[in-house]
Amino acid sequence: MVAIESAADAIPLSEALAAGGLPVTEITFRTAAAEESIRAIVKAGNMIVGAGTVLTVEIAKRALDAGVSFMVTPGFSPRVVDFCLQKKIPIFPGTATATDMQAAVEMGLSIVKYFPAEAMGGLKVLKALAAPFTTLKFMPTGGITGENLRSYLEYRPVMACGGSWMVAKELIAGKQFSKITELTRYAVELVRQIKPAK
Repeated sequence: MVAIESAADAIPLSEALAAGGLPVTEITFRTAAAEESIRAIVKAGNMIVGAGTVLTVEIAKRALDAGVSFMVTPGFSPRVVDFCLQKKIPIFPGTATATDMQAAVEMGLSIVKYFPAEAMGGLKVLKALAAPFTTLKFMPTGGITGENLRSYLEYRPVMACGGSWMVAKELIAGKQFSKITELTRYAVELVRQIKPAK
């Protein structure tokens, strides 16, 4: 999950992530530069680009027009989910409760975001919530770090995690793209070593 304040940083950032072995990025609509950044990275063609913080159908339309390959929301919006399903674009809505997860199942989804993971009680709470929803896979975000990433990914219903520690605003603002590559490479190598528990 990346928040880009200046579109001028979009290409150097995508190059840094790609150099670290990460082929996918989620650009969040938390800044005015989001749409322009997405267009630039999509045009560069070195990554699969998704839109995050898609709060409304209007934002979803802008993201789709910019060329994203998937969308992510912080909460569960039936309108945004329905729009994405109609447009046949992958949507990973935010869920934090059993009610959210049941709504996702009712709409035919199989993968949801779990947010904010650590603030909601971490892996222990996710395991309790996930138990009845055997058809769902989860992407925890919010408080995921290099220190707790392994524990989440070892839980079989977790298919991926989202994190921003490799792309902290301070690193982007300071043009520390080599550091971003270094942190990304560490995260990618860590993921490759993890085998989900049976």
